Amino acid sequence: MSLPENNYPVVCYGEILWDVLPTNTVPGGAPLNVAYHLKKLGINPALITKIGPDIDGKKLIRLMGENEISTDFFQMDFELNTGKVNATVGENNEVVYDITKPVAWDNIQWDDNFTSLVSDSRYFVFGSLVTRTKESRNTLFKLLEIAKYKVLDINLRSPHYTRQIIEKLLDDVSLLKLNLAELELITGWFSNYKNEHDRIRILQDKFHIPNIVVTRGSNGSVFNTNGVFCQHPGFVVKLADTIGSGDAFLAGLISKLSQGVNPSEALAFASAMGALVASYTGPCPQYEVKEIQSLIETGVVQ
Repeated sequence: MSLPENNYPVVCYGEILWDVLPTNTVPGGAPLNVAYHLKKLGINPALITKIGPDIDGKKLIRLMGENEISTDFFQMDFELNTGKVNATVGENNEVVYDITKPVAWDNIQWDDNFTSLVSDSRYFVFGSLVTRTKESRNTLFKLLEIAKYKVLDINLRSPHYTRQIIEKLLDDVSLLKLNLAELELITGWFSNYKNEHDRIRILQDKFHIPNIVVTRGSNGSVFNTNGVFCQHPGFVVKLADTIGSGDAFLAGLISKLSQGVNPSEALAFASAMGALVASYTGPCPQYEVKEIQSLIETGVVQ
């Protein structure tokens, strides 16, 4: 089924912030990253989030304007600062995050304008990190009551989650994205399965999730749609950093699923998108969409 004709076919909810890296500072937050890549792919996203009236918030507003991403649903918090994350790159290019708290996106309040926005959208994309505070969590659960197709991007950053809330989020999800470590952690709560496919099946059965996609870093990804598995080995690229590559992957997957393509083709495109962004520095680099198809066809970044 193709996306319906409305202003915002995809709504992203949650954190917006600045990633302070050892060498530079870049915009970030999974909802922002997903929205950025959806826009690059020709899908107009709405972003529900909150910023402070500080310089960091103003810079994010300006950045959204430059990329033609709507800020109509940005809230302003006059007591809390715009979000910030101190990121360090450890072994195997894995990124370690120190996520400042409390910040503006911890205090997203309900707005009656959200009702039509979310109920009229085709996809509602959210993550687990935004549930770390009661205020933003309560707003999220109200939105989930009216969302049609719920896309959960698990983001387990200790100590910003609890098992109880994660399990509540997993209920009634349409599409779940998580990485292999997160799959093993969550299924370890209630099963002893070691096999990756069995872990996906038990998660799918326990929470009635029709679509689960698991990213496996350099080992590609696996996608289960209504009990049927497909896999992609991934693409080999010269790695710049992994920040935001999973968000690009998810945006690519949503864009193809919205066009009604088969899961294997959607997974290949998503894999290429994630790999391409990993070959650039930062989560929201400037790239040409044609580079994605080129990577799929040739196996290398041009």
